Amino acid sequence: QVNSKEGEFQCKEKHAVLLSPVGKLKISGCETGLHEIKLPKMSVLPSGAESAAWEVCEGAEEMTEPLKQCTAWLHAYFCQPARTASLPLPAFHHPLLQRDSFTGQVLWTLLRDVKFGEAVSYKRLAELAGNSRAARAVGGAMRSNPIPIIIPCHRVICSSGQSGHYGGGNLMKEWLLSHEKLQKEKLAY
Repeated sequence: QVNSKEGEFQCKEKHAVLLSPVGKLKISGCETGLHEIKLPKMSVLPSGAESAAWEVCEGAEEMTEPLKQCTAWLHAYFCQPARTASLPLPAFHHPLLQRDSFTGQVLWTLLRDVKFGEAVSYKRLAELAGNSRAARAVGGAMRSNPIPIIIPCHRVICSSGQSGHYGGGNLMKEWLLSHEKLQKEKLAY
């Protein structure tokens, strides 16, 4: 059950664990939508055989439709990235993405405007979200992103070109960015 604050939604939360090329991803959601994706902390970059791993290791039997969509989308992201464009995104059911706040606006802007294989600076994302002087607030929005990878906060980098911080750790951010760059180059041929 999600705690009910100020009469907000009550829902029956389901969980699943996905074994991905970057480790175990924990996803949670209800019938209405996806609540969050929890990233593992990477201590080493995966190589070869590990990076091909993909399976649902817990929770497959009681997945809600949004969790199934999330699983399909993440599977495509890691294994056949070109397919993500044609897959439906799961509905989101997280208070941060329901409210009309600057953080919510930044996350929706990022999802809509920064495509696979692209990167954007904190400053540029602040401009896209309607407040060019809010680069620091964009950093805060990235830290509170409940749905990393799908809402691609890993694509937000410093103006200097450095990768900046990431909830899954800098190794994961580097892995995701290089995965996208390599896949985009493959598609270009």
